Formats: sequence, structure tokens, C-alpha cells
Amino acid sequence: MIKKSELKTILEHLLKNRDELHKLREIVLANAVMIGEIPAPSFSEAGRARFLLDRFTEGGLQNISCDEAGNPTAVLPGSNGKENILISAHVDTEFEAGVDHTMHVSTDRINGFGIADNSLGVAVMASLPTILERLGIRLKHNLVLLGAVKSLGKGDLEGLRFFINHTPLTFKSALCLEGVHLGRLSYSCLGMMRGEISCTVENVASGDASIAIMTLTKIISRMMSIPLPQSPKTSIILGSISGGKTYGKPATKARLKFEIRSEQTGMIGDILRTIQAIVDEMDSEELVHVSVKVISRNKTGGIDFTHPLVETARTIMKELGIKARMAPSVGDLSAIIAKGIPALTLGLTSGSKKEDDFEYVDIDPLFTGIAQVLAVICAIDGGICDEID
Repeated sequence: MIKKSELKTILEHLLKNRDELHKLREIVLANAVMIGEIPAPSFSEAGRARFLLDRFTEGGLQNISCDEAGNPTAVLPGSNGKENILISAHVDTEFEAGVDHTMHVSTDRINGFGIADNSLGVAVMASLPTILERLGIRLKHNLVLLGAVKSLGKGDLEGLRFFINHTPLTFKSALCLEGVHLGRLSYSCLGMMRGEISCTVENVASGDASIAIMTLTKIISRMMSIPLPQSPKTSIILGSISGGKTYGKPATKARLKFEIRSEQTGMIGDILRTIQAIVDEMDSEELVHVSVKVISRNKTGGIDFTHPLVETARTIMKELGIKARMAPSVGDLSAIIAKGIPALTLGLTSGSKKEDDFEYVDIDPLFTGIAQVLAVICAIDGGICDEID
């Protein structure tokens, strides 16, 4: 059960804190722009890591370092420092360094590649020490800030997994910050597997000019015929198909990127074995070589809907007028949950992230999103989110 009297005190300060946060607009937006304009595709996040280390130094934090995986970390000491709260935001984006990373700020929005996923999340994490100081909030427990590298795609949460598996610290709870969407409340993780199916053709004759792509088309058709349960929810997502170079030339190579998601333990393995059988059958045909490669995997897990951390976050959102959208995560949260740490992923503002297009985030709702994060941190710090044995 939630400790209602203690939570009431936090809720009483929520709206005041939200109003005060508007006065810190320039600090948060400046961090968002500066971070957003540093390219950080997965495996190439060193520039952002250096920026965060500089910010941590300017903020007077302690134990500032970059671990062997490249994760920038720092600690804001609490008044007693007996326990730790982890605040994480992944620093990598889906966009290569050659993309124009200029951020465009208007009165109500920031536009730019990667701002929603996840430059804004990183900016808010970097701004937290200043925000807490300006609002006069002093925590009892240490606040550990982590910029997680190598999270997206083939990164497979490598940075966060390394940190969690090698840090000597233990954590009461953890929060993962994402730029969008305000109201996001993830407390569990779907099982997920990302894979690639590759088809290669050798000695292509004129009559076999399209065999690589046609082979993948047949595989896709059979994948879409695999029976999937509606409950627990399970899906196969086709991400992209590519092959060939130009007009009039046979495509000797083709590739399919796909993802399997399921709420049921063991289901992903069953589906993957079916796909492997399809691929093996196609590979036995003449002229083509077909293979499947697993890129990354996450296990199903998380805390319950009735856990005090979830209940507290829902209560805080309701007080702030935020409609909670509860959906399982397939991102950073899974690496933390796998270590048995109670954790949530929270969205910070409204906005949009579109593949191969400008992303944007709305500025005004951001301060409600930050107030939400502060309230959850204070609730964790006060023991409100602890499970009662």
C-alpha cells in the first residue's frame, strides 16, 4: 500500500514545482539543443559522453567517470547516502553523423533529428542536479546519473547491461527517461527478439535475376502464416527489406530485418525455431544461400501493476492531469528489470519521432513531465515506493 500521508506532502508541492520549472526553461532547452547537435549513432557516442562529463563536473557531482563500455556516470550525494536511485537515459540515436543535427527551437517546439529519441531525455537527466538545487529539494539517498551507450539496434543495450552487471552499487529503484510520450508508464518488458534474414545468390543467370528478393518474399509469406496467439499478445514485425543496387542489375543479395514480440515466456523461442525451419528449407534449394541471425534478445519480466512504485507513479500522473499510458517496454528498462531492480520508463512530453524525418518535442508539456519525474524521485527517496513484506 502507498503511504498516503507522505505522498500527500509530495503532491501538495507538485503544481508549485511545475510552475517553478518554467523559470528553468532556458537551462533545460540549452542542454537539449547542445546535446541534440552532437551526433551520437550507436557505437559512436563519445562526443555526447564528453559533454555529459563536462556537465557533471560543472554541477559539482561526485564519482564522475566513463566506464569501460563508454557510459558517462556521476553521483549526486544524498544527505545520508545509504542507498542509491538510478536515473538513466540512453544517449545514442538512430541517425548517422552525416545527418544535419541542427536543432530548431520555436516558441513551442524543438525540431531536429533525434530530439525525441532520446536527446531530450538525456538533457533532462543532465539538468536534474540544477533543477533539484533551484527547487530546494535535498534527497536522502544518492542519485546516480547514467548516460547509457550502445542501446539501440545492434547495440542491444550493451552499455546499460555492462553498467548494471559491473557496478558495485545497489539500487532501491530506477527510472529510464524518454523524450516522448508524456503519460508513458512502462513497468514491465515484452519478450523481444530482433533478427536478420540474409539471402545471397551466386552465378546469377538472366532468368534468375530476381531470385534473392523472390526468396525473401516467399519467406515473408510463410512467416505471416505462422499462427500467433492473441492472448498473451504476440506479434511478428517486419522492419525493412532491402536488396540490389540499381535498375536493370540482378539483386544478388537481399536482407530482411524483423522482430518478434510476446508477453508469453517461451513463445519467442518457438516462433524463432519455426522461422529457422523455413529458412533452412529455402537454403536447401539450388542457387541461394539463406541464413538467419539473432541481433538481440530481451526476456519477459517486470514488476506488478499493484507494486507501490507503479501505484505511486499513477497517482502522481493523475494529480498532474496526465493520462497514464501503460505499455510494456522493449528498451532500456529490460536490462534493469533483469537484475531485479524495481524500475519504470517515463515519457517527458508530447511530440513525434518518425523514421527518416525530423522529430519534434513540445516545450510547454515538458515541465509537467519533469515535475512528474521529480515527484517519483522524491517518493522513492521517501520510502513511499518500497514493498511491504
